[in-house]
Amino acid sequence: MNVLNRNINNTFFIFALSHLVIWTVVPSLTNKNLPLDTIEALAWGSNLDWGFNKHPPISAFFPEVIYQIFGPQDWAYYLLSQLFVLVAFYFVFKFSSEFLGNVKLSLISVLLLEAIYFYNFTTPEFNVNVCQLPFWSLVVYYSWKIYETNKIKFIDCFLVGLFAALGFLSKYLFIYLLISIDLLFVWLIFIKKTKKFDFKYLITLEVFIVLLIPHLIWLFNNDFITITYGLKRTGLEGSGILDHLKYPSIFLFKQIGILIPFFFLIFLLIKKFKTKINFKDKKLIFLIFITILPILLMFITSFVTGSKIRTMWMTPFYLFFGVFFVYIFKLQINFKKINSFLYGFIFLFFLSPGIYSYISIKQTDKRTDYFGRDIANLVERRWNKNFSNEIKYVVGDEWYAGNLSYHISSRPKWFLDLKDKTNKLDPNGGVIYVGNPEILKDICPGDFGKINKHGYCMIGSRY
Repeated sequence: MNVLNRNINNTFFIFALSHLVIWTVVPSLTNKNLPLDTIEALAWGSNLDWGFNKHPPISAFFPEVIYQIFGPQDWAYYLLSQLFVLVAFYFVFKFSSEFLGNVKLSLISVLLLEAIYFYNFTTPEFNVNVCQLPFWSLVVYYSWKIYETNKIKFIDCFLVGLFAALGFLSKYLFIYLLISIDLLFVWLIFIKKTKKFDFKYLITLEVFIVLLIPHLIWLFNNDFITITYGLKRTGLEGSGILDHLKYPSIFLFKQIGILIPFFFLIFLLIKKFKTKINFKDKKLIFLIFITILPILLMFITSFVTGSKIRTMWMTPFYLFFGVFFVYIFKLQINFKKINSFLYGFIFLFFLSPGIYSYISIKQTDKRTDYFGRDIANLVERRWNKNFSNEIKYVVGDEWYAGNLSYHISSRPKWFLDLKDKTNKLDPNGGVIYVGNPEILKDICPGDFGKINKHGYCMIGSRY
């Protein structure tokens, strides 16, 4: 029986629930430890601030909420990640239903996303890239509601500003979507003059700026450390002339490679790859600005600056690719070939978690094979034998010290270092330093131990 002949909304929710269950259960069963970025987010979340040394604060906020509810239960953070993915899927589905006016096509536009590994294989690791997904889809959805009407609603402008701020506070690269949408409205209002300026547009900007103020103050007080970190990750400081061609070319080929399974599904669905592009088409213009332009701006950034664009940075950029290609080829979609499309979709849907499981079980030297819980238990037992007070602080990098913060029962706050912070700490709280054993052994004023080539210096109140 053709699945698309059933109620489309029910089919979408069955798909969404299946995705949620599979991608929560598979990493929960096959990983011994949470991935690096998730532990990092939890480390930051233990000591919430308006920013951290690598990223703005939102990606740390949500894991901390989950920790306060579930504690150190790994499955809860895999579930969190999938909830973020599914919120994005839902608003892509909602947008495409209104945009395409055809629920079958809107379902296809979401199913196509399962062919892009950003939305399956990489999603168990909750990080800044996954954190952007729902806000990206929400900004596009409410921007479309503003775009399609001449009667601008206050609530739509408010929500665009709200979700734009949350997206930007997840990761600064969210700005590429915001610039693209701003350019769209500038083009319509001041160049094409097909849309009148409305002061309600300023509500979006006002809400966005107001919500950013605490983070901007934090940035200023912390020497713009997150921006410095981001620039270092691009390799911009050491770029040469050839890098202006090398890195954009690598970026382009990687994007093509990532989209091969996506185009495979498109091929199973389309009769002929022929379409007429009408640049006067209002809907097509919107899709070009929210799908193609952000990627083009990333390419231009790499070309002009000679900077590296890391593959995972592109995670949210393809959310509306399914809608884009379904729209431009909608007259060429052959529903007689729908079974071939569904077989291809099902193959990819189960292939990805199968490969993930194989890699997770077969390879034993990954971050997710780290014995974080066992090490934390050893450290905590040794602490309880020697000290009477509670472990309140752990100091060290986000991975080794972050794992202690996550697994130790007292949920100690994580710090990268204690420079200029000692006067803010509880003097009755215990501290554990994690780092180079050769250095810690010589300077540790408390109890020193070594596990897996890492030193642990414990400072507390003796019995």
